[in-house]
Amino acid sequence: MTAMLRFCMSRKFGGGILGLIACFYATIATAQIDRITGKPFATRSQVLGRHGMVCTSVPAATQVGLDILKRGGSAVDAAIAANATLGLTEPVSNGIGGDLFAIVYSAKENKLYGINGSGRSPLGLSYEQMKAELAKLKRETIPPTGMLPISVPGTVDAWFELHKKFGKLKLTDDLAPAIHYAEEGFPVTQLIAYYWAFGPRIYKGLPGAFLQTYTLDGKGRTPAEGDIFKNPALGNTLRLIGERGRDVFYKGEIAEKIDAFMQANGGWLRKVDFEKHTSTWVEPVSTNYRGYDVFELPPNGQGVATLQILNILEGFDLRAMGRNSPETLHTMIEAKKIAWADRAKYYADPDFAKIPLTGLLSKSYAAERRKFIDPNHAAKTVAAGNPPSDGASNSRPMGIESVRYEQAGRQFAGTGEDARLPDGDTIYMCTADDEGNMVSLIQSNYRGMGSGIVVPGLGFMFQDRGELFSMQASHANVYAPGKRPFHTIIPGFVMKDGKPWEAFGVMGGGMQPQGHVQVLTSQIDFGLGLQEAGDASRWQHEGDSEPTDEKMTNGGYVEVESGIPYETVRELKKRGHDVRVDVGGYGGYQAIKVEMHDGQRVYAGASESRKDGQAAGY
Repeated sequence: MTAMLRFCMSRKFGGGILGLIACFYATIATAQIDRITGKPFATRSQVLGRHGMVCTSVPAATQVGLDILKRGGSAVDAAIAANATLGLTEPVSNGIGGDLFAIVYSAKENKLYGINGSGRSPLGLSYEQMKAELAKLKRETIPPTGMLPISVPGTVDAWFELHKKFGKLKLTDDLAPAIHYAEEGFPVTQLIAYYWAFGPRIYKGLPGAFLQTYTLDGKGRTPAEGDIFKNPALGNTLRLIGERGRDVFYKGEIAEKIDAFMQANGGWLRKVDFEKHTSTWVEPVSTNYRGYDVFELPPNGQGVATLQILNILEGFDLRAMGRNSPETLHTMIEAKKIAWADRAKYYADPDFAKIPLTGLLSKSYAAERRKFIDPNHAAKTVAAGNPPSDGASNSRPMGIESVRYEQAGRQFAGTGEDARLPDGDTIYMCTADDEGNMVSLIQSNYRGMGSGIVVPGLGFMFQDRGELFSMQASHANVYAPGKRPFHTIIPGFVMKDGKPWEAFGVMGGGMQPQGHVQVLTSQIDFGLGLQEAGDASRWQHEGDSEPTDEKMTNGGYVEVESGIPYETVRELKKRGHDVRVDVGGYGGYQAIKVEMHDGQRVYAGASESRKDGQAAGY
């Protein structure tokens, strides 16, 4: 007799057959719709197309990307167009004031390219000056709002680098749809409206044009679902970028406006910081997981954590353990803790720190670390390992978001109050074109809408990525001028037998590597489809050690979605896990998979229901 059957026949529902019937109707009253095909928890079937596919977190952006493909644009053209549109329509998550990372598959070369479009800290703000500024605020860590966490925005330069190598249309063509929506206006979608409403409370009192730019009345009224929002200042900025090129942003009129505003308002960025900015082309790093080559970007981002967790999990028969079983979740959570200990110690800007990348990704190192998993008890503390040294890794950085982002009750500089900053901080999107090229792209403001700083007339907010530096002098990720901070945003890509298998990502701070592992194991170990893997219930472990100086002291805690069986939750508690329930902290997933049917390529696309997104192909 199953637990559900026993529950239904208990005295709560009268017992016997009447209790069973009463429970049945009580259950279906809150159940999802019935589906004839596929898993019952899936929100829809995957989307199919032969010639192109675009998956983003806003339907309007998906349609923009699809239109670009139909006009003859490449997957990169579609990605830039959709990303520019997302920066307008989803400002709670991304924009040209933030950073970008991408993995591009070139069909002609059968090769993956990686780009690190993250910016660096101000050259004129030394470590000692940062310490002095923090002392004025009576804090030891870099705040999430105001001038101190701002680093150079890398997105615009990354667009131009990607376009120069892979674009087919003019960049003005790619930016035109976003400019049109900025001037004409667009209806705000449900989840974005929810996050947007937090803005005035969080960013009030900061210098600049937040209220003028991001509220409907210039005083604090944010758009509700369906309200039309316009941002003509952003439209003008995008037009300047399209017509005059990246130098107008990094060397010309826009950089000069930013410099003047920063000097007038106590900021630290200067025109020279923009002039010296460059993106970095990097080699994606990978591990083979049960025959699938999983690719991520190297630090300064956290993608390596995904690969470390997969290496550890490869030594366990997850399929035999069962999806969402206590054994599987316990093993995955413990593997995450082990990888996180290394993440907290080693992940940083490789231009400033020696990173034992080869050692961290070796199978022999994973085998050693795997031994620390106790099948019956949750670890309360985990120390970083000592991976074999491969010298100074010259693999260059990428991005990440701290689990601190998900937590409530933070003191925000400039607000004078405790406020929960919601987790609408990142977009992930992917595209594929008729030639077989694919893009896996992620872009972010970091925490919420960013730092709260908006230069009047430019139409975008600066990111607060610099919050992710450590202030411990001996740490690999310690703050320094001209340095890239630890980053959370990570695009993913999978190859199978030397051919592209899937572009995928899961946005959302420290959830990202955990989400990557969950959607991949759902497909590879448990046989779920592309859409099903995104819709399946997730878990997230928090309270771990971080590259920003936090230490795990009592095992952290695990948050689970409601689809995780109670029997699993109960058994996890027996093993010592602190299990909690949370809504909304599990990221957002998009993916494009390459399938072959009778020798012909078919793209499958997925976009999950946790966001407002859409997958569309043709």
